[in-house]
Amino acid sequence: MPRQKLSEFRAKNIITSTLGLPYIGWTIDGSADVPEQLKNIPEDVSYAVKVDEAIKGRFKRGLVVLNVPLSGLEKAVHNLVDEGFRWLIIEPMSAHEPGDERYISLTSDRSVVTLNYARSGGIDIEANPGDIQHVMLDGQANWQHLADETDLSIDQLQALLSVFQDNFFVFVEINPYLSTSVGPVFLDAAVEVDDAGAFFVDSWSPSDFRRHFERGLSSQEQAVLELAANTPASFNLSVLEPNGSIFLLLSGGGASVVVADEIYNRGYGLQLANYGEYSGNPNAEETFLYTQAVLQLLLLSSASPKVLFIGGAVANFTDIAQTFAGVIRAIEAVGSQLKGQQVKVFVRRGGPNQAVGLQRMEAVLTKYDLLGAVHDPGTPLTEAVREALKRITK
Repeated sequence: MPRQKLSEFRAKNIITSTLGLPYIGWTIDGSADVPEQLKNIPEDVSYAVKVDEAIKGRFKRGLVVLNVPLSGLEKAVHNLVDEGFRWLIIEPMSAHEPGDERYISLTSDRSVVTLNYARSGGIDIEANPGDIQHVMLDGQANWQHLADETDLSIDQLQALLSVFQDNFFVFVEINPYLSTSVGPVFLDAAVEVDDAGAFFVDSWSPSDFRRHFERGLSSQEQAVLELAANTPASFNLSVLEPNGSIFLLLSGGGASVVVADEIYNRGYGLQLANYGEYSGNPNAEETFLYTQAVLQLLLLSSASPKVLFIGGAVANFTDIAQTFAGVIRAIEAVGSQLKGQQVKVFVRRGGPNQAVGLQRMEAVLTKYDLLGAVHDPGTPLTEAVREALKRITK
């Protein structure tokens, strides 16, 4: 169950609509025409401009700009975009005193949902965990007591539980919110979802996922983050040693751990260039983009010799021929360059359509003189790794 963070804009729209509360806000894409996106915002109030990239502690990091008039919105947006942020949210200011702020969240351990609440909320809530009360929302929950404590009505609390369960949420935090005479006002909201739920809901989609691309990441790591944010499949890539000699293209988290452990246990840990995996039955285009990122890193490495290990366990539903089609396409695109650097590729994989996928893989590796070895599940994963390591000098 890979967890993904929704944009604050999408999270608030889902929650407020279900609770029957009004919501006014605008999502801003800093990579598009900013003035065009601002042209329908009214000028009779001041606004809060916030980075909307699932970053905690935004206020303390200076990523929230308050009391901005309409005339200052474009400058406020461009200032945050210039700092490296793309997604922003603009909302009307809600004047209040810090003591008016409250906290509420929902968490789940699969068996039961827990309501967490505090009569004091805001940016310092994590420094005061003792203020937070925890109540399991099972058949014994006292809804009237919870309504009195949170200033949300019983209907609103039960609607919040329903929106949590019906939309595949795994975490909801509303901090802070205000208790007003016309009902609760949600100033900030954070939601994490089980990304497999994208197949079953229409309230959110992978385009609503947010993750900030921290500065310092390679362009390849950033490309994979972008890929992961726009697909129900899972992709991860971390550069460990840019000039390493052992590169990995792995499928499945368990297999990736086994392979990395074997490399370290054999004394080659310092030469491991990257770590990561793909899973969730990605299509050929997605595996092409992922493989392209790994191969770019490999070609940039100054190490010699270099090996690429393509591996994984025996898949239950991932189509090996389909995913390998993307891998093969990426290899074809730089096959001559890989041959020029005397790269060798070792493969061990199994699953649906494995015979076709492995046969095609062996053919393209032979074509460019890249073939180290290609194995089906008859060869243990660790044995295939050891075979690849023989080409590398400690």
